Amino acid sequence: MKPIGTPLSPTATRVMLLGSGELGKEVLIALQRLGVETIAVDRYDNAPGQQVAHHARTITMSDPAQLKALIEAERPHLVVPEIEAIATSMLQELEAAGTVRVIPTARAARLTMDREGIRRLAAETLGLPTSPFKFCDSQAGLQTAIDGTSGNDNAKGNPKGNPKGIGYPCIVKPVMSSSGKGQSRIDGPADVQKAWDYAMAGGRVGPGRVIVEGVIDFDYEITLLTVRAVSADGQVETHFCEPIGHIQVSGDYVESWQPHPMHPAALQRAREISKAVTDNLGQGLDGQSTGLGLFGVELFVKGEDVWFSEVSPRPHDTGMVTMCTQWQNEFELHARAILGLPVNTALKSPGASAVIYGGVDAKGIVFDGVADALRVPNTDVRLFGKPESFVKRRMGVALAFDADVQVARRHAKLAASRVKPRSSWSDVLSPST
Repeated sequence: MKPIGTPLSPTATRVMLLGSGELGKEVLIALQRLGVETIAVDRYDNAPGQQVAHHARTITMSDPAQLKALIEAERPHLVVPEIEAIATSMLQELEAAGTVRVIPTARAARLTMDREGIRRLAAETLGLPTSPFKFCDSQAGLQTAIDGTSGNDNAKGNPKGNPKGIGYPCIVKPVMSSSGKGQSRIDGPADVQKAWDYAMAGGRVGPGRVIVEGVIDFDYEITLLTVRAVSADGQVETHFCEPIGHIQVSGDYVESWQPHPMHPAALQRAREISKAVTDNLGQGLDGQSTGLGLFGVELFVKGEDVWFSEVSPRPHDTGMVTMCTQWQNEFELHARAILGLPVNTALKSPGASAVIYGGVDAKGIVFDGVADALRVPNTDVRLFGKPESFVKRRMGVALAFDADVQVARRHAKLAASRVKPRSSWSDVLSPST
């Protein structure tokens, strides 16, 4: 990477984020602390990241023409995808033309924008253990994939799985969605239609294709934050954060903690799987594995056995816990890595995070109880500043650190429970306040 310039000057190092939600906002802040000029792009105005960036742009990022026009007009040095719903074919075209460098690579953005690309890479190309899976284009196809009477794919992944069909119970997800949207569990034939309809409503690009997965009997699920950064001698090195445990409800993270205890053999296997996936995703147009940045690798663990689940080539929502547990949080690690700077994944303290939901459907909501939340020992609260709230929209996160991770978990959940979003805001404008 060239020397870092001065923002808003001819020497500026310019970085464009495609997607400017709460995770993108923290990446932008980390970049600005390193003297980078930032451009925050999102599909709606006043997204969290747009509120802190040097420049805010609003476009339909899945529209190739709009995306190309914006990148050519802004001429950033780096383009950093922060969501899946992007015209990745255009990113590949612009990268191939030398117009821009995509983080970690345009190929990685394309492969991870939907679950089919990354699952086939992991299971078929790399031969990594996964849950049994099939892809389906219709409700009828979903039923036959479960029953095993036909289907457009063989059940792949776990060699111990049913070779004819996925069976019950199983999990259905749109191939392209985020934060658990459209994901549900099917326990029997009566659940199939509801699951299909929910998947169609939750997909990022409307009706389309789903993945149906067999349920693995695992002990716990982790996120292993994996960082590809440049070493002192100019080579790409892989670094690992301590494993992050988390709880998901309907595929959406609600609580995370770090570190999560693991058998040494399972931790070693998790690192091997994560490195295999991220090394491949780091390959650019020339086939060299030079892509940089942080990846969130999700894994299932039972005893010493580990299965690959998913990967995001960017900071992960469960990794927000690192804002109170690591010397360099996941956003700082991502910013440093993509700029070619040294990284430090060391743990500072055990800790935990808990989600603060909107609770109401309203714009410009008010948060009560923030002071009470911060009275919980060793806690912090981050409110994302999203302009519109939904009942189950993530509007903030409570953080807590403690030498005992279980204490940190209790404190984080307690702090989160004390923050009370509401739609009424008239008292904010009252002269008495």
